[in-house]
Amino acid sequence: MNGAVLVAIAAAIGNLLQGWDNATIAGAVLYIKREFHLQTEPTIEGLIVAMSLIGATAITTFSGPVADWLGRRPMLIISSVLYFLSGLVMLWSPNVYVLLLARLLDGFGIGLAVTLVPVYISETAPSEIRGQLNTLPQFTGSGGMFLSYCMVFWMSLMDSPKWRLMLGVLSIPSLLYFALTVFYLPESPRWLVSKGRMAEAKQVLQRLRGREDVAGEMALLVEGLGVGGDTSIEEYIIGPADELADNQEQSTEKDQIKLYGPEQGLSWVARPVTGQSTLGLVSRHGSMANQSVPLMDPLVTLFGSVHEKFPETGSMRSMLFPNMGSMFSVAEHQDKNEQWDEESLQRDGEDYGSDGGGESDDNLRSPLLSRQTSSTEKDMVPPAANGSILNMRRHSSLMQGAAGEAGSSMGIGGGWQLAWKWSEKRGKDGKKERELQRIYLHPEDAPGSRRGSVASLPIADAPEEGGFVQASALVSQSMLYSKGGKDMHPIGPAMVQPAESVAVGPSWQDLFEPGIKRALFVGVGIQILQQFSGINGVLYYTPQILEQAGVGVLLSNMGIGSESASLLISGLTTLLMLPSIGFAMRLMDVSGRRWLLLTTLPILLLSLIILVLGNIIPMGSLVHAIISTVSVVVYFCCFVMAFGPIPNILCSEIFPTRVRGLCIAVCALTFWICDIIVTYSLPVMLSSVGLAGVFGIYAIVCILSWIFVFLKVPETKGMPLEVISEFFAVGAKQAATDAKNN
Repeated sequence: MNGAVLVAIAAAIGNLLQGWDNATIAGAVLYIKREFHLQTEPTIEGLIVAMSLIGATAITTFSGPVADWLGRRPMLIISSVLYFLSGLVMLWSPNVYVLLLARLLDGFGIGLAVTLVPVYISETAPSEIRGQLNTLPQFTGSGGMFLSYCMVFWMSLMDSPKWRLMLGVLSIPSLLYFALTVFYLPESPRWLVSKGRMAEAKQVLQRLRGREDVAGEMALLVEGLGVGGDTSIEEYIIGPADELADNQEQSTEKDQIKLYGPEQGLSWVARPVTGQSTLGLVSRHGSMANQSVPLMDPLVTLFGSVHEKFPETGSMRSMLFPNMGSMFSVAEHQDKNEQWDEESLQRDGEDYGSDGGGESDDNLRSPLLSRQTSSTEKDMVPPAANGSILNMRRHSSLMQGAAGEAGSSMGIGGGWQLAWKWSEKRGKDGKKERELQRIYLHPEDAPGSRRGSVASLPIADAPEEGGFVQASALVSQSMLYSKGGKDMHPIGPAMVQPAESVAVGPSWQDLFEPGIKRALFVGVGIQILQQFSGINGVLYYTPQILEQAGVGVLLSNMGIGSESASLLISGLTTLLMLPSIGFAMRLMDVSGRRWLLLTTLPILLLSLIILVLGNIIPMGSLVHAIISTVSVVVYFCCFVMAFGPIPNILCSEIFPTRVRGLCIAVCALTFWICDIIVTYSLPVMLSSVGLAGVFGIYAIVCILSWIFVFLKVPETKGMPLEVISEFFAVGAKQAATDAKNN
């Protein structure tokens, strides 16, 4: 995983530049208003600070869709260029208007980085450490603030502080960021898959994961392109085919389902747990659990049951089925020299062809869905192209793979496994049709165990001995195979290719899918509450807030002026943030995002209450300064542990790949609009209600935030992005069922 870690660190430099800019302008504005005589023009002063927010808001309106079109990496390159140009212009800035233009360019760079870096890290990181890596932007942002405050404090001690130099230094680290984005960062493999660039996606995954075998994850990325599919929860007892048959004498072949994985190996058979519909039981279970908690979202209960009952130690190397059978065998070629190159596949109504001169790969050369074709199914097989044969064997004798490596690519993270099955359903014309269904499996904590499923189902007939596993499964139609006949192309996971219906790209109409609407509600809601807790307004004006609180008293005996003292205190505050963020990084994928929010919000609230009381009760200036400083430090440290990074982490996790850019744009636009409101309103609030009133309002928002998180925000730690999207779809369906029943 070292590749993914280094890539995340490099990408997070964009947030370091944002933190650098935030701290620099907070200190430089003290000297800017002197030079341009803005003491009597607070509107211009506020506009200088807020212009970067306006730029970030403007570019966010289309950054998501453009990132879906151009890719994540080109947008990060553009961000680094904008950072560099803005630094040069701020270094020049002969008047206020040029400075405002430079701040606008700086805002463009900030908007792209803040919006797309979490998405980029989420799409490249393994699910087991995704939360930890996605906390890096918060860490580098605070680190950039600390370095910037140190620089500004040092310059403030000069006889004539140069604010242009303070702001212009930004161009130096932005050159490093530019070099990394151009020469080191790869494109997001999920974006590459969404564009059908499979060979590139495989190479990137091999680099990020540090292994050659990425067939299973390649299949997962294509499966994640579906939006709004009909997903159900099922439960299976799974074991080797012969043992399951021996232990289940009354079971008929009809009761058994053969499961297939992306590797060749031994076949396994699953027997569905009989009884009431699992989805119905899950819905009933969620409703009963929520009766004592009014307004609790069933989705929270559904996610919570996964983390409470499923093992927490699953990893990509923890396989449920060590020797999974595969339906994806290499088809026989009439021409042994013929090679398939998935990048040359034609989409305009043509059959998949071969390209003898194209880039080839052992895992990308003609592996196809394989099952024996009956006489009634031959019309489902696409005609051979350029002599290639697509054999579909219904009753296949699977090639027996070696143990160990055979199933190594089934794991998709967090203990989840990827498999497929064939199912039959009647079409509109009444004829039976076979379709390939994708299955996301999660095992029980022990073979033969009867506990730990999404819905605890009665399984009195479960085998007590042998190598059996009970697993819950999210089942929906696979994106690897369409039942549309010869115009659709069945492609195995080792040579996956998005269907034409998926490759056309996202549309705004997709946002009205029930699961996506539910995810948007969570993402937009937590972004609003985060901003109105006041953190960015406090950060922008930290020197002035601390100066009003009287921190100069603490350092006056050392000959340090009040302005320099406030900058020093701000730098020390951001320094204290770093170990807090480091501690949160360790817990992000262990305790989880939801737990961190519910734990730190009360501490954040308590620090705000103490700050309010310290400013209401009359006391000496020294005591007042100490209480104010300690309260602000605790506020910052608690915030950066959870409420700072987690909203962006959640927003980068909960949306399907196909619409992630659009949804992130909506959430980021909400973020920046609220940021502008808070930044502009803070000076007015300070003059009208005072520091105590400001933090009192923030305390009320923190209470509302805790309630919102408790009722509406699910836990997503360790779960693959595609599984999270499926759960939101299931949760929306469950909520609709509950509403109909009520």
